[in-house]
Amino acid sequence: MQVGIAKINITPKSPAFMTGYANRDKPSEGVLHDLWAKALVLSNKEEKMIIVTTDLLGLSHQVSVEVAEKIQAKLGIERRQLMFNSSHTHSGPMIWPSLSVISEYSPADQKIVSEYTQVLVDKLVTVIINAYERQEPMQVSVGHTSADFAINRRALAAQKNGINLPGPIDHDVPVLKFMNSSGEIKAVLFGYACHNTTLMGNNYLINGDYAGFAQLEIEKKIPSATAFFILGCAGDQNPEPRGTVELATKHGNTLADQVVTLVHSKDLKPIKNELQSYFSTIPLKFKKVPAADYQKDLQSSDKFIQRRAKLMLEAYNKGWNTENYSYPIQGIRLGNEFRMIALGGEVVVDYSLRTKKEFPGKNIFVAGYSNEVMCYIPSERVLKEGGYEADSSMIYYGMPGPFENGIEEKIMAAIYQTLKKIK
Repeated sequence: MQVGIAKINITPKSPAFMTGYANRDKPSEGVLHDLWAKALVLSNKEEKMIIVTTDLLGLSHQVSVEVAEKIQAKLGIERRQLMFNSSHTHSGPMIWPSLSVISEYSPADQKIVSEYTQVLVDKLVTVIINAYERQEPMQVSVGHTSADFAINRRALAAQKNGINLPGPIDHDVPVLKFMNSSGEIKAVLFGYACHNTTLMGNNYLINGDYAGFAQLEIEKKIPSATAFFILGCAGDQNPEPRGTVELATKHGNTLADQVVTLVHSKDLKPIKNELQSYFSTIPLKFKKVPAADYQKDLQSSDKFIQRRAKLMLEAYNKGWNTENYSYPIQGIRLGNEFRMIALGGEVVVDYSLRTKKEFPGKNIFVAGYSNEVMCYIPSERVLKEGGYEADSSMIYYGMPGPFENGIEEKIMAAIYQTLKKIK
């Protein structure tokens, strides 16, 4: 298989407006470590596939579409052949207009935020082209390890209030190794399902949280390699314990140690030189909210509820569609040895566990936060239980909601269709 690898620094100029936590009230105060966008190009005589990872909260629909269109024009890459994934670090810059409700900028500050987004688009195009031009023959192999610092945050929060809720977790860590003809390890791709929220709203230093530290540690221990992190279905998964740089470093090193140990072992399976991909969108319906309810929200003392209400009433009065969201789902197959389902948004862990259970022989990793991050994607269980991931998070994302019942079956049907398409 031909493989191309490239990375580009996407650290914002300091001070930068940060995203992820609504309680921040000032720009960043420095950089703990740099943020990166990385591109991995895979190809054979029949097919091509490009995976782009970013140390960011998530890409907006606008960014992913604009980059995809430019890459199609420059390289002839179809939309199904290009996958984006974001680590969802809460210590990175605002990607306008994702999660825009958490901040209200002056015209001068808005200019700064918008300029970063445009620079990001240009850098993503550049890093993809660089990787495309650097392809060389490599052997790709796959294996799995695990890490145990992720916990189900919904179950933990409920337990503190004397309520027992199910606490599903997914500690699986898939690992892909890319080795050139000289025996050098040129890239390591690994995934994990856990929010990058070790550092909290009182942190004002730009960094990639545990995933950033893990990538740095892997590249330190394997100097010839570029480390790629793919975030799994982490919507309801948090690192534990959390709150300090030391803990973010510890979690990252724990993950890195597991990955490096596996990479140097004999437990990896070679992947055949076959590639396949598929991309589609499905409409996900929101529950209907009367305009009168948003009118009442305009009088709320909560500024976030008020901002969301303004957005919804403007959309309602202009006749824009607020009934459903066009939701992206993608599938990738490498040989017959590894498949990845890439889902948009903050996907809860149920989707990963269910997909693996219903396709036990397929060696699947289900990635969330892929292609665009528009809001949380709850399962039927989470919708029924209610709470932040099901309902109130939609306020901060500036979305109508919650979703209608039946969302899980619609997404699972699309996953079935995707796996059928990539065989």
